[in-house]
Amino acid sequence: MAASIAELAGRFGFRTDQGRIDAKTWRQGSAFLGVPLAVLTLVWFLLAPYAHRDLASTPFLAWGTVAAFVYLLFYAFAILLIAICHYNLSAKRWRDRGWPGALAGLLPLAALVSGAVHWLQPRVAEVMPYWYVAGADAILVAITAWNVVELGFSEASKP
Repeated sequence: MAASIAELAGRFGFRTDQGRIDAKTWRQGSAFLGVPLAVLTLVWFLLAPYAHRDLASTPFLAWGTVAAFVYLLFYAFAILLIAICHYNLSAKRWRDRGWPGALAGLLPLAALVSGAVHWLQPRVAEVMPYWYVAGADAILVAITAWNVVELGFSEASKP
């Protein structure tokens, strides 16, 4: 079945939000998108220390820093592409459940906001307490759980 989800992704599955899919296809598609997201994020965690440097202790052109920021550009593009693909996949499943397809935007939006808050809070800690980060993470976990239960394990609605 892995070949069929790859074919689905390549042909039309993640390019448009039109149509309907079942719970099994949504689970497979989400896993198909989640694996590269996890790998890319792990690589970023390994490269992130090279993005923080001090000109007093490192040369102006440090190749590790250049590589980290080049990867960050690639990573940001990949994150947005994966979020768009997951929106298209989830919109089909929400529609199959009888809900508006626009609900598919909640999970990518919550994930992007959570990531932004994690990035911003250490830089402006004096004006943004850590509970903003905890609140964004709690909202992300709640939306993720709702999506997994509703889209991954519930049956299609009656037409």
